[in-house]
Amino acid sequence: MSILWVVLGFILLVVGGEFLVRASVALSFKLNISKMIIGLTVVSFATSAPELLVSINAAFNGSPDIAINNVVGSNIANIALVLGITAFIGSIAVDRSFYRLNWPVMMLFSIALYYFLKNDNQLIPMEGVALLGALIIFLFILIRSARKERAEEVVDDTLEKVSNVKIIIWLLIGAFALYFGSDWLVDGAKKIAINVGVSEAVISVTMIAIGTSVPELAASVIAAAKQEKALSLGNLIGSNIFNIGSVLGITSIIKTIPVTAPEILSRDIFWMLGFSAILIPLIFLPRQHQISRYKGFILVFAYSLFIVLVFRG
Repeated sequence: MSILWVVLGFILLVVGGEFLVRASVALSFKLNISKMIIGLTVVSFATSAPELLVSINAAFNGSPDIAINNVVGSNIANIALVLGITAFIGSIAVDRSFYRLNWPVMMLFSIALYYFLKNDNQLIPMEGVALLGALIIFLFILIRSARKERAEEVVDDTLEKVSNVKIIIWLLIGAFALYFGSDWLVDGAKKIAINVGVSEAVISVTMIAIGTSVPELAASVIAAAKQEKALSLGNLIGSNIFNIGSVLGITSIIKTIPVTAPEILSRDIFWMLGFSAILIPLIFLPRQHQISRYKGFILVFAYSLFIVLVFRG
């Protein structure tokens, strides 16, 4: 029965994420926001919604390991699994804004999270305010630096013609699906962890993390299939920034998140930092500004190794 709840939770997260992304992009067209800003902000935030709901749900249900490792595991999955699979389908071009702004900001957020957790083994409301405030500053800088730029977007331009009523309906469907999906996923995962004798931290950094990364995976695979080169990497990096700044920021503001599983600080967060850092040599060596298919294979292989090591403990 626990497996059924997890499967249903996954399905609802996929459905909810899809509707929320579509509604967000359609709304952004209505507000005349540039497509690049849509990809790096609205879509990134929308695809981070499953992580936010899962983390808040877990924190209030006495499972802080799920709240933290969901984000850490999701950030690992976004880069190693989602980006790896997307690159394997078709090489991804990387523009200058990646290493000039987006990647450095992602690394700063990742290092700040490690420092906050390592400092006192918890993420307190003031630290959450700092993360959320830094995210708002990043968005302000991003919007200012990209005001006049237009970029290709994975979402079809037909979304520009969607009616306001349909946007509201999509938002409601997405919100309800994400709410119940996160609730069923967390509840089912906790019971599976008990039944198979592994910790909630292991389940959250693997199974739940992959589940909440499904919206990013779906969007990126569609982008690769349609030969869209500009969105995938920016969306994934944006999602990782949002995961730390908004998901853990908001969750810790609502309720302090303690670190109860030592593996979070001794293993998992270093994998997250490592996968984030390795993107720079990947895009410059040997061929610059491109993540090719064999690099994608390397990322997926490394992620498989991570999963094996996590379950072996």
